[in-house]
Amino acid sequence: MMVPGEQAEDAIVQADVANGKDGEEVRAMGVGGDADAEQQQHDGKFTMKNLLWHGGSVWDAWFSCASNQVAQVLLTLPYSFSQLGMVSGVLLQIFYGLMGSWTAYLISVLYVEYRARKEKEGVSFKNHVIQWFEVLDGLLGPYWKAAGLAFNCTFLLFGTVIQLIACASNIYYINDRLDKRTWTYIFGACCATTVFIPSFHNYRVWSFLGLGMTTYTAWYLTIAAAVHGQVDGVTHSGPNKLVPYFTGATNILYTFGGHAITVEIMHAMWKPRKFKYIYLLATLYVFTLTLPSAAAMYWAFGDQLLTHSNAFSLLPRTPWRDAAVVLMLIHQFITFGFACTPLYFVWEKAVGMHETSSVFLRALVRLPIVVPVWFLAIIFPFFGPINSAVGALLVSFTVYIIPALAHMLTYRSASARLNAAEKPPSFLPSWSGMFVLNTFVVAWVLVVGFGLGGWASVTNFIKQIDTFGLFAKCYQCPTKPHAAGSPLPAPAPPHH
Repeated sequence: MMVPGEQAEDAIVQADVANGKDGEEVRAMGVGGDADAEQQQHDGKFTMKNLLWHGGSVWDAWFSCASNQVAQVLLTLPYSFSQLGMVSGVLLQIFYGLMGSWTAYLISVLYVEYRARKEKEGVSFKNHVIQWFEVLDGLLGPYWKAAGLAFNCTFLLFGTVIQLIACASNIYYINDRLDKRTWTYIFGACCATTVFIPSFHNYRVWSFLGLGMTTYTAWYLTIAAAVHGQVDGVTHSGPNKLVPYFTGATNILYTFGGHAITVEIMHAMWKPRKFKYIYLLATLYVFTLTLPSAAAMYWAFGDQLLTHSNAFSLLPRTPWRDAAVVLMLIHQFITFGFACTPLYFVWEKAVGMHETSSVFLRALVRLPIVVPVWFLAIIFPFFGPINSAVGALLVSFTVYIIPALAHMLTYRSASARLNAAEKPPSFLPSWSGMFVLNTFVVAWVLVVGFGLGGWASVTNFIKQIDTFGLFAKCYQCPTKPHAAGSPLPAPAPPHH
């Protein structure tokens, strides 16, 4: 006898067979040519295009999650450790990493539930990418759809803004002949080319390379800090003030809240029900990158990090550092595409172009999405503090509170629990236990993440505006000219 989860997967596969897809759904492309690619895979034909371009396996999903979860935030976590102190920094990373994995699991369960119900109704998702707001709409109604759409789109918009700010911040450390605002113009044009990548189905090689790049950068930071040793008179005073403490905590909440694109990654999988624990496995790997690098940098530089939100700024220029900067720039381009692709989908659906088969026409339609990203990155170039503000005001709801509430409401009735496509996991086998855990997530994030974190992050963000002004030409740049590669002069005013 099949368990409900297997029935859900079977319903999805059977519906896809009926739609002519031979049991392997064309999940995320939205262009007719993908059916041919999937058919080639069934026929056992190997092509370089399939190897590099068409990904829908469990490994593809793992690489996408791990690569997207830690990008530029890797460079700001040492700054957060200086605000939190070593013990709180380590504990909060583990705490929010596990909490983020739990809510990603909830999102995957709700996706399978929504998909199974729709497939039973005969709905076909050929040439259509399911998104989180559609899952909320199908399970809970239009008001939840509106909330999901508003929070998700705003978060992803600022997520792409942060990647663009990070590009300008990083390149400045190997070429300071141009100010950071000019670099923002340049990289905005470069990142606009992501309009040509149809969906997450096509990020196979990029996800693999992106994770390799962040792995190199994380271990460069760890080893470089250890080799450099502690600076003279190093102090580790954190935590000593509430505003920086909760600002740092919210940056970590933001770090492990990268699952706003979970549904799109699942939809790109050939068997999305296998996603359930992928985000947790990705998080465990990410811990091997974030914990050693942040701890080593804080050990070496201590309170100096309070005025240097980008870890690169404290390390001497070497070929190793230049390589890390270049690799992070490439990875930020990839992450820009990750965050912006769901926005492209929403815009395509709004203008009725989502199911067109022309990649170039879709690219043209997508271009207007890049313009506000560009503009906001120029207005708020506050690398580091903007992460915490986005984490408190947007991530807290988008990927923590809303999924937990949605799961509780979807399965509030006995009949919904009885017919659930996915039963409670083996490590928490009761519905009551899931409800208690979800209630804790909602209460904690609402009070600590949104409440205290929002207060601290907005206070710090306003401080940056007062200190540097909007449209800052070169945020946290040295005040005196210096030769490229020489030590930076006195740090910019503190963040707290």
